Amino acid sequence: MEYFDYVQWPAMLATLVSAWFIGSQRAYRRMIAFWGFIMSNTLWVIWGLHADAYALIVLECILFEMNARGFKKNLGLHRQS
Repeated sequence: MEYFDYVQWPAMLATLVSAWFIGSQRAYRRMIAFWGFIMSNTLWVIWGLHADAYALIVLECILFEMNARGFKKNLGLHRQS
């Protein structure tokens, strides 16, 4: 197994931990989730490039945009709290 194959494991872990935090009622925990999702998107793209998984790369880029949007919206809520 090449070293790039191991990138999928931290990507999966970051995705799972972020999914846990996104359900929080506390804004700062949701912010942690968005940062985690953005990190996992980046890791999945790196792995996807290595694996020639172009559909995954496109998906992760779209999810990155959605996470960035959620981050910005949550940032506004966090400042109001």
